[in-house]
Amino acid sequence: MATLSGPSSPERPQHFSDDAWLDVLQAMDRTYADLVGYQERLERQNAELEEMRTFLTAILSSVSDVLIVADRAGRIARFSQSCADLAGRPAAQVLGEPLAEMFAPDEKAIVTAMLQTVRDRRRTSSFEANLLTASGVEPLDISIAPRLDDRGRVDGFVLTGRPLGALRTAYAELSAGHDALKTAQAQLVRNEKLASLGRLLAGVAHELNNPISFVYANTHALERYAGKFETYFARVQDGASREELIALRRDLRLDRAVANLRAAIDGARDGAERVRDIVEDLRRLSSDGSGQKLVFDLSDTVRIAASWVMRGMKQPVTLDIGQMDAAPVLGRAGHVQQVVMNLVQNSVDALEGRADGKVRLSVQALDGQAVLTVADNGPGIPGDLRAAVFDPFFTTKPVGRGTGLGLSISNKIAEEHGGSLTLCEVSDGACFKLSLPMGTAP
Repeated sequence: MATLSGPSSPERPQHFSDDAWLDVLQAMDRTYADLVGYQERLERQNAELEEMRTFLTAILSSVSDVLIVADRAGRIARFSQSCADLAGRPAAQVLGEPLAEMFAPDEKAIVTAMLQTVRDRRRTSSFEANLLTASGVEPLDISIAPRLDDRGRVDGFVLTGRPLGALRTAYAELSAGHDALKTAQAQLVRNEKLASLGRLLAGVAHELNNPISFVYANTHALERYAGKFETYFARVQDGASREELIALRRDLRLDRAVANLRAAIDGARDGAERVRDIVEDLRRLSSDGSGQKLVFDLSDTVRIAASWVMRGMKQPVTLDIGQMDAAPVLGRAGHVQQVVMNLVQNSVDALEGRADGKVRLSVQALDGQAVLTVADNGPGIPGDLRAAVFDPFFTTKPVGRGTGLGLSISNKIAEEHGGSLTLCEVSDGACFKLSLPMGTAP
């Protein structure tokens, strides 16, 4: 980015009074200071946007599940390295190809139909299909989410797919021994979390689009104001008469431009700060939660995780945040975030099709325990199925809408933190309670 140079001090025209010339010089100094401040903020904004680009590129490079981004026509625009490795095809052969061409011949029509369904309904759809690979086909549990522009129109698609064979094989290995259990479980948690990030990419793109558009709009306004000031100061330098300068100031509407200059700068700053907040939330959300246990506030973790799930939802579900006590917990915040996201996502899925859907959250500090309650007003869980909700691969969702590992993994994470995950007894909907021991750093 070009760097602004300091304004030179022109010689005062002889017909200018000292007061008039002082006003001109002060206006020049203020305008230059504002432009320098705007340049510095714009450079910080560019750095934050570059950080976001690096973050998304890292996801595409490191995600272990299949992740494909397609344009509005269903043509492949980007895809993860894991997808390229699984398909055994270089990027040059895949980019620009219809998404359906990545799948088995008898399933291309299904993929095309699902894209049309997502386009029409503007919400995520899930199904199972076989991805073409170098050695044959790989069955995937697929989720397709719409990418929406700032007008709410479908501008593309985000496909995430988890290899079902790999998941079932990995879980079978869990029972082989204690060491294998911990290793495979950690991998499943990471895969589940990255899959959640993939489903939320559409919402993230929409969240970033609004503040970035605001910054661009204010940038164009500042360019117009700068052009007006340059025209005015050029006439000052040329020794224009006071009457001519007054008329030029009126024609250029400089008084209005000066009044709007601060608003444009404030607007650009607000947009950049919103981008910064989104990037910070994503950084916290994407932490893998491994390594040393640290103290974190369960209420803060719940707010962040729940808000990101709701950002990706297009159905009318209300998030009701109730009592939120300060509840310090010693553990891995990334893993607990995944538990919260799973519980909230399950509640949202259960409320599909309901106009009055509501998810209620609360965190209470009770007798040395941090207790999170997640409840909804959905259909609930039938009595004969309640005992099996934490079993691996158990799910009440239709075929193709999940692997049934979410609650099982969440239960294991709660136990690793010395807590518990239980199904509450309620008369309406479903309710889960996560209890974790409160504590401080050792």
